[in-house]
Amino acid sequence: MIYLFYGSDVEKVRAKAFEWVVKARIKEPNLIYARLAREELTDATLEDAALSGGLFVKRLLVLIDDPFAHVKDFVNPSSDEGFTKSQHSEEDNNNILEEHLDALATSDNAILILAPKLLAAKAKKLVAKAKIEYKFDLPVQAGKPERGFNSNLVNALAARSHEKLWLEINRALSAGDAPEMLHGLLHWKARDLMEKGSRVWTIKESRALSLSLISLLQSSRRGGLDLSLSLECFALSI
Repeated sequence: MIYLFYGSDVEKVRAKAFEWVVKARIKEPNLIYARLAREELTDATLEDAALSGGLFVKRLLVLIDDPFAHVKDFVNPSSDEGFTKSQHSEEDNNNILEEHLDALATSDNAILILAPKLLAAKAKKLVAKAKIEYKFDLPVQAGKPERGFNSNLVNALAARSHEKLWLEINRALSAGDAPEMLHGLLHWKARDLMEKGSRVWTIKESRALSLSLISLLQSSRRGGLDLSLSLECFALSI
């Protein structure tokens, strides 16, 4: 069974998660405790977390600590090589954990997933599998500087760089920008490209770009793919 701790208040999320571990071990002294860092997540370690037990060890308590890489973890975002290696590393970790979610959710073991600053798309998947979720967010706008116009985002679209656009979308989402706001900026830039022209985008391509963004938003509102995830897929498709 999965117990999910997440939210924007990183310190509180971590403190509450480890406090929960302490209380669980007091309540059930025979629990065998193990902590798995992101780098330790493999098919083998996750299978052990879900299935291990036996005659003398009835249950495990496994804490999976911050399993998802964040944008700040990219080695060198300005380098194509650095981006590719980091992107692949993140995708591998994400896929490994998500492939084992069903087994972890139905396990008799207590699986505590500690994931501060979890993106909305991933939070939705994990919440659906969790027995209990504990979310701790910072007060709205607490200690958060106002964010102005995101020129890096629109410039990445104008340059038709799917790698840079994907990265800027994830940076903005991690910083707390609403996906609807990002969509609005991208659609504004698509219309701007239609009006002014571009060496990278033809007028016909810019019009198709604008229409695809409209369709993407409508599909999300009708209950399709989560908008933040749809924007990531859009970025990789340009």
